[in-house]
Amino acid sequence: MNENDTSDTDIIDTSAFPTRAYRVHLAVGDHSPRHVRRIVRGLLEAWGLAGLGDDAALVVTELLVNVYRHVPDRRCTMTVRRYEGGGAGIVIGVHDTYPVLPRVRGAAPGAAGGRGLALVAAVAGKWGVAPDDEGPQRTGGKTVWCELRA
Repeated sequence: MNENDTSDTDIIDTSAFPTRAYRVHLAVGDHSPRHVRRIVRGLLEAWGLAGLGDDAALVVTELLVNVYRHVPDRRCTMTVRRYEGGGAGIVIGVHDTYPVLPRVRGAAPGAAGGRGLALVAAVAGKWGVAPDDEGPQRTGGKTVWCELRA
C-alpha cells in the first residue's frame, strides 16, 4: 500500500453529494485510501469546507491504513458528518467490528509505521476511540473518530 500517493486531482461531480453526512462501507484494499480521499475532498468542496481537505485526507489515509493493517477482515464503515455548531467543521469516524482498541505508539526513527494516530491527534481538534460495548451497536468493535474545524 502506498500511503504517500497524493494523486487526488481527478475532477469529481459534487452536485449529488449529501448536504450533512456521508457514509460508505468498505473492504479496505491497496487503493482504498486514494479513492476515499477523492470522495472526501469532493464532499468538502460541496460543503464549502475545501480548506479542510489536506487534514481530512491525512486523517482518512491514516485511519484506513490502520484498518488495512490491523483488522483481519479489513471491513469498515467510514462516516463524514458536517456540523456548524460553534464553527463549521466535520467529524470523521471509521467503524470496524475488531475488538482490539488502537493506541498511540511511539515510532522508532525510520520505522515504516507507528505514527498514524499520533498524526491524527496532531491535526484534529479532538479525537478518540469509542468501543461499541458503550454504544447502541454493541458489535464488540469500535469507532475511531476525529473532529476537524474550519
